[in-house]
Parts: sequence; structure tokens; C-alpha cells
Amino acid sequence: MSSLQRHFLRRVVQGVGRERKSRWGLITERKMANVVNDGGDSTEEIVNGAVGGGGGVEDVYGEDFATEEQFLTPWAVSIARDPRHNKGTAFTEKERDAHYLRGLLPPAIFTQELQEKRLMHNLRQFEVPLQRYMAMMDLQERNERLFYKLLIDNVEELLPVVYTPTVGEACQKYGSIFRRPQGLYISLKEKGKILEVLKNWPERNIQVIVVTDGERILGLGDLGCQGMGIPVGKLSLYTALGGIRPSACLPITIDVGTNNEKLLNDEFYIGLKQRRATGQEYAELLEEFMTAVKQNYGEKVLVQFEDFANHNAFDLLEKYTRSHLVFNDDIQGTASVVLAGLIAALKLVGGTLADHKFLFLGAGEAGTGIAELIALEISKQTKAPVEETRKKIWLVDSKGLIVSSRKESLQHFKKPWAHDHEPVKNLLDAVKAIKPTVLIGSSGAGRTFTKEVVEAMASFNEKPLILALSNPTSQSECTAEEAYTWSQGRAIFASGSPFDPVEYNGTLMVPGQANNAYIFPGFGLGLIMSGAIRVHDDLLLAASEALAVQVEDEHFKKGLIYPPFTNIRKISANIAAKVADKAYQLGLASRLPRPKDLVKHAESCMYSPLYRTYR
Repeated sequence: MSSLQRHFLRRVVQGVGRERKSRWGLITERKMANVVNDGGDSTEEIVNGAVGGGGGVEDVYGEDFATEEQFLTPWAVSIARDPRHNKGTAFTEKERDAHYLRGLLPPAIFTQELQEKRLMHNLRQFEVPLQRYMAMMDLQERNERLFYKLLIDNVEELLPVVYTPTVGEACQKYGSIFRRPQGLYISLKEKGKILEVLKNWPERNIQVIVVTDGERILGLGDLGCQGMGIPVGKLSLYTALGGIRPSACLPITIDVGTNNEKLLNDEFYIGLKQRRATGQEYAELLEEFMTAVKQNYGEKVLVQFEDFANHNAFDLLEKYTRSHLVFNDDIQGTASVVLAGLIAALKLVGGTLADHKFLFLGAGEAGTGIAELIALEISKQTKAPVEETRKKIWLVDSKGLIVSSRKESLQHFKKPWAHDHEPVKNLLDAVKAIKPTVLIGSSGAGRTFTKEVVEAMASFNEKPLILALSNPTSQSECTAEEAYTWSQGRAIFASGSPFDPVEYNGTLMVPGQANNAYIFPGFGLGLIMSGAIRVHDDLLLAASEALAVQVEDEHFKKGLIYPPFTNIRKISANIAAKVADKAYQLGLASRLPRPKDLVKHAESCMYSPLYRTYR
């Protein structure tokens, strides 16, 4: 037993036999005297000063006895110390008296709005985005409601701070900026006891889990255990944009090691310092995890896979989609938000989806996921078989255009996109050969939409539709300015990470952002409020269509194919209603009876960040 432990225990047992009343009821300190210490010393010996060998100096000044009448102060269990209830300087006079906060806070009483104004002023003083990210995370850890109020009211300004692109840098430096755990870490060390680990999480009513293994974080590669920033960030958006209660959200990182040499040699790396587990060892850990999740949280908990490498992402989604409520945002969420943008863009470029030809740079999770959802939507509209509608969509990977002659060497998820065509080695030649009306980048490789590529697109399209989706900003296939300039201002452009408006020949061009945050918060809310037990492709199509109709004429005039984020909670409520409606139609919903007005029901389910009044 350390001298500090003895000191604390001595202060505890000095109160043996005394009872005092507080707001929390009768505290019997006698019970606390029955503590068994790790050194085997009895409390009686400690009280009588019979314990030796611990060092220390006699309490000459009586400091140990100075607070003996209130050794357990109300502050120790105060609501002001709980981030979910803390209001800081917004506690009223009555609340300060009722909860023993008198003197522990400055005398001024602020409204939540004034607190928000002060914090936004402070955030804007930071010139480095990572500093803003850290300030926001600090706020979340001490005053949860104010954090979400700030994020909801200033979503367009703060979304790039709490999520992409800043979250990418935060993950890269997570070991250095780590302060306290914000989610669950499940590593190979926990194999065989994952259910026990899940039960360590203090909340029981979990509705959404976002889980990553950190192997493919954004476009930054393998960041191992430091990928925790992604589940934390995504779940912040589930609450701020979709209204899911913070206490119902659980971020999880599964640590199976990392192949990132820099991290393996970093003394501050917070994860397992070993090569990634693969094959059966990996599969067994994930199987145990998925089984434990269902056992602990039930059939209707949504598990969102995030930033798994291609080879695992497709396998996990295929394996668990029939037994669990699972959703892969990189495959399905990206697909849904891009499809929404394409449907909306038809008002600018004309025709139907079936009239257009699509070319992708990138044939991984995002690329093939988007391509498949486009093919499904065209099939739905034209009644043609999906095998036929896929022929309107072409993909380019690192070896060139995906064609039939390459089929034997292709990964299974690329094979549906191998069409009859002579081999083409690079993107520019593919653009010239295919002559697409829509060019979509999901490669994770920055600056691959070169001047020649964009000029070629503009040469045979009056309004070329160019989507540079890779994150973060440094990995974007081209910038908004490049797309507008190289197309003589004719391109309709959207990106994965945000870009500032661009002035071209006196006209202000406003780039859209094909951000998954448009889709997954509302999609998740729709699943939860309907009690859906499985995710079906038709639910994703419903989400896309619901988002597309939110784009209004005033947005189209600016060249936008997505609505502004300022209305995101309204957008999320409409998406949730459409998803829930489709779930009820397909017989996937378990919450009965079905609400009459699903939009109003969605809005009523949303978490409010406004302060509560405490008695």
C-alpha cells in the first residue's frame, strides 16, 4: 500500500461511526471503514497509526483533520463534474444552492447562448485546425450539451473540425494528443472475453456502434489503434445531425496490430506493437465481437463498419448482413450520398440516369459500392436487369480500365464491372475511349484528375459532372478551382472534403460536398425509430431519393447538387422518415404500430442539446 493510499484511507476511517445527511441521503461512513487494502493492513491498524514502512511525515499542521467533518464533499458527486449534466456558468442561483455549487463557480450567470458565443470566439482564435479539434474534444469531455449545441448551430463551420479533413490529422497524431479514452478498445489481448469487455462500458442501452480496425483510415492508410478518432467523430455526427442520444452511441476500435512501421517504432503509439493479425485469427476475433454485441445489446443495435481495408470490408458486410443489423459507411453510405447528388444533378445536365455513362477512378469499397447502387437505381427506374444496367458503368483501377480480358486476375468485387473492351492503361485514355458524362474519383490518390483529363471531359460534355470524392483534402483527385478553371467554368463539381467558393470570370462558383454526413445520421435514425432488424438495398435507395429532393432551385442556381448543411437536422428527419417508411413496407420494422407522421415522429425522437433545469 502506498503512502497516498494510506493517507486517503486514514481520512476515510477517521469518520467511522459518524453519519451525515446530504442531498443524496444518509451517507454511512462506517461502511467505508471495511475497506481491505492491498497491503494486507487492517483499517484498525491504520487508524491507530500502527502501519510502518510507508514513509511520510507526521501531520504536524493537522491537514489530515482539517475537513474531517466533511471528508466526502458534495463536489465529489456533483452534477457539475458529469459532462452530461454540467452547465458551467449557466447553473442558476437555485441550482447552485441545491447542488452545493455555491463558491465553486464564478458569480456571473451566463445563458447557454452566451457560452456558445464565447466559445466560438475562442475557437476562431486558433489558426491551426488541430487546435480547434482538441478544443472541441475538451469541451465534449466537460460539457456535452454545450458541445452539441455548438456543433448543431455552427455545423458548416465546425463539421470540418470534428470530422474530415481535420480528423485525419488527429488520427495521425492520436497517440500524442490522447488525453482520456472516449470509446472501447478491444485488442487481441481480450480474445475470449470480449463480452466481458463490452459490459465494462457504463451504458447499457446502446443503439449505434461505430467500429473500425484502423487499417484504412480515410486516404491515410493503416493507423492502427489511432483510428479511434473516426468512430468518435462519426458518433458525434450521429448525435448532432441525426439526433441519436450520446449515451446510446458506442465508439469501438478493434486493435489487431498495425503494419505501419512509423507507428511500430513510435514510443507514443497507444496500440499493440505487432504486425496485423490476419486470416483465421482475425476472423475469430471479429466473430467473437459480433456475437458478443448481439448478446449484450440485442438484435436491433446498429453496427456501422468504418475504414476497414477492402479485403475485410466486403467480407464482413457480406457475412453479417444476414444475421445482424450492419451498415458499411464506406461502401453503402458513400454510395447513397453520391447517388443522391447524381439524381439531383439531372436537373442541371438533363436526361435520366440511364441516359448517362459513368467512369470511376478507384475500384475499392467506395467505387464499387457507388457503382452498384447506381446500377440498382437505373434497374429500378427502367425495369432492366441489374446485369444489364452495370454496362453503363466503367471502373479504372491501378492497372487500368477493368475489362473482360482481366477477369481471371480480378478480386471478386471487381468482376461484375469487367466489360468487353480493349485494354486501356491510364485514366486519360479511358476518358477518351469511354467518353463518360460523369467522372467519379474514389481512388484515395490526390491530383489524379489532371488538366488533360478535365479538358477531355469538357470537350464532349456541355456540363461535365466531376466528383472528386477522396478524403482528406490532400487526397482529393482535383480541387474545385482546378475543375472550374480547366472546364471554362462549365463543370458541375462536388468533392468529399470541403472547398471554398471559386470566382471564375466574375461568377461565384460554389462547390458541393458529397459528404456521407448527409446520409448516415438520418439513415441510422430511420433504422432505430422503425426498429429495423436488417439493412436492405431499397433502404439506401430511399435515403438517396429523400436527400435529392431536398435540393431546391436556389441551390441549383449556384451549381450545387446538395443542400446546405445548415438545414441538416430537417434533412436527416426527412431521410429517416423515408427509410423507416421503406422498412415498414418491406416488413423489416419491429416497432409497432407505425407512426402516422414519420417526419414529425423523427423530429420528436431527436436529442436536444438545450440545458435542463435541475431541482
